[in-house]
Amino acid sequence: MFLLLRKLNRLRRQADLERGPGGSLAVRHVDAGSCNGCESELNSVANTFYDLQRFGINIVASPRHADVLLITGPVTRRMREPLLRAYEAMPEPRLVAALGDCALGCNLLGLPSEHLDGVESVLHVDVRIEGCPPSPAAIASALEAALAAGLGR
Repeated sequence: MFLLLRKLNRLRRQADLERGPGGSLAVRHVDAGSCNGCESELNSVANTFYDLQRFGINIVASPRHADVLLITGPVTRRMREPLLRAYEAMPEPRLVAALGDCALGCNLLGLPSEHLDGVESVLHVDVRIEGCPPSPAAIASALEAALAAGLGR
């Protein structure tokens, strides 16, 4: 077993599939009231075709381990406080990414009386990923650009 792992590591180094110089990026996803279109595209980013883990980008379960808070959907009135608590639980430096048009305040889905006008009405947005829903390629390139800009650890 150990011989196989050594051979795989050697092959990976030879194929130049090591992580880039940007380090790693831990992403915490919060659904603040979306239609789940963005979530299905976000799940596609983690499949073997895009394979963001290869670049050091991982989705984590706790905001305490996250560098980026990735928010989908317009912020509903009931999700405002949990979203702020998740943001406050993140260590510094922390980034906020708005995924999809609803999170950016465009073409909002749902009753206007039940949601706020996008993520920027609650938190400052550092990374904007447009689309309804954005393609997995757009999501991957935006997260890779954040990593390449040195925003990760």
